Amino acid sequence: MMLTPWLAHYPSSIPSTVDMTHYHSLIHFMEEAFANHKGLPMYENMGKVLTFDRVDKLSKDFAAYLQKYTNLIVGARVAIQLPNLLQYPIVVLGMLRAGLVVVNINPQYTAHEMAEQLKDAGVAAIVILENFAHKLVEILPDTTIETVIVTKVGDLLGSVKGKILNFAIRHIKKLVPSYHLPQAISFKEVLSKGKKGVFQPVSLTLSDTAFLQYTGGTTGISKAAMLSHGNLIANFLQMDPIIRLFLKEKIERIAMPLPFYHIFGLSGLFVMAKLGAKSFLITNPRDIPKFVKELWKSKPTCLIGINTLFEKLLANKKFRKLNFSFLKLTVAGGMKTLLNVKNEWEGLTNSKLLEGYGLTECSPCIATDIIDGRHHMPLSNTLVRIADEIGNEVPYGIVGELLVKGPQVIQSYWKKSIETAEAFMDGWFKTGDLATMDQRGFITIVDRKKDMINVSGFNVYPNEIEQVLQGHPKVLEVGAIGIEDVSLKEVIKVCIVKKDATLTAEEIIAYCKEKMTRYKIPKYVEFWNSLPKSPIGKVLRRLLK
Repeated sequence: MMLTPWLAHYPSSIPSTVDMTHYHSLIHFMEEAFANHKGLPMYENMGKVLTFDRVDKLSKDFAAYLQKYTNLIVGARVAIQLPNLLQYPIVVLGMLRAGLVVVNINPQYTAHEMAEQLKDAGVAAIVILENFAHKLVEILPDTTIETVIVTKVGDLLGSVKGKILNFAIRHIKKLVPSYHLPQAISFKEVLSKGKKGVFQPVSLTLSDTAFLQYTGGTTGISKAAMLSHGNLIANFLQMDPIIRLFLKEKIERIAMPLPFYHIFGLSGLFVMAKLGAKSFLITNPRDIPKFVKELWKSKPTCLIGINTLFEKLLANKKFRKLNFSFLKLTVAGGMKTLLNVKNEWEGLTNSKLLEGYGLTECSPCIATDIIDGRHHMPLSNTLVRIADEIGNEVPYGIVGELLVKGPQVIQSYWKKSIETAEAFMDGWFKTGDLATMDQRGFITIVDRKKDMINVSGFNVYPNEIEQVLQGHPKVLEVGAIGIEDVSLKEVIKVCIVKKDATLTAEEIIAYCKEKMTRYKIPKYVEFWNSLPKSPIGKVLRRLLK
């Protein structure tokens, strides 16, 4: 049941393979974009626009500073802890240009979580927003960090607007806790000094590591996927012709609310640059009213988001009143888009919602639902199998674990030889996701293998329960988990955030009895004020337990 790279169902404009000989690094990839789209707007944030050639110049200045004024050598690990600001693409491209390995740190992390990743990666330098600098003070002596660069929200917004905004954030809104980092240098000073230096291009190859991208959630240390320049370029080239079925070069406007420190948001930074699109960086997508105003003003032709964001937008009355004639494409990922959300979104916006499936370890995309909008088909150069516990292929329609091979798949985890060995089976990467495949080669993702619930010998998938309950008019959010009750058997519990305060547990059980077979009906119903989520909004079932 192995799929060949050539997917006969795909449009003829999508090649069966990607040319991995054209680019030798991500910097080569981006330099071509800078040359092809010189003068065009590249990023906009808070009303400030940076053109492709301006980003090119500023990232070289940043790289020149790192080369001249720090002890960083090619291959050293350097961290970024920023939300979506104009500084992010400057910093990440500058780091890559200097031949460094980028470590993305979630700005929401506690000092303890920061320390775990910084120490695990052996980070030698960090660029951090001043709002989070107080947490760095707590842990800095326990890390290997020598260079600290601190930036403020308004540093690239212009002298007047930037100063006013920085003053308001620090002194009026009180969003910058006091910190003391006497060794730190400001981001603006870095650019000023770098501008006077001479950037020296670094020789990089496809096999060189570009990012240590940590997987997993918000507690304890997670594994760092070693994403090479080749892994990421392969995935960008795999996605590019699919995106171009809907979007044209040099004219598109992209709304980017997903954080760049997450692999899904990060990939958009590069893919849209190749297209020559103007990307609107959304710093705080949780502020839905403000985000809706930005959509009204910018009129994006493409929006990159996830299911929970779409749900919140659909629930906003002003969003529903927007004229969506400008929107051509919505790209979804990070978590499963519920069918009712997808249908409502496409019906309201009259545009395509394209869902990608993937993992951090796959840079990130493996497959999309480009063919029929429901099932997934692997990308070019990507092989998949559905297998049982010992690696044998299962018949069509039978649930098994999805295994994958392709140029976008990592070779290993950082300093985790045992975990690396456990993640592969005869050269195939084990995704940890349960799936089925039909005779057309269409894949249906069922659920995470570790989340499957065994109820008296029957396999129950939380996604199925959650999708049913999302259809209840009084349910806002839901997470389904398996727990052990007094009988020491596994039973189903659902954790629900109400949309309507009158909702009762009895209503939920009655609704489930109408929609599902007996063994899938939850035994316990709990109501929560909010559900724990990952940085991009995915419900963290392990924390529900």
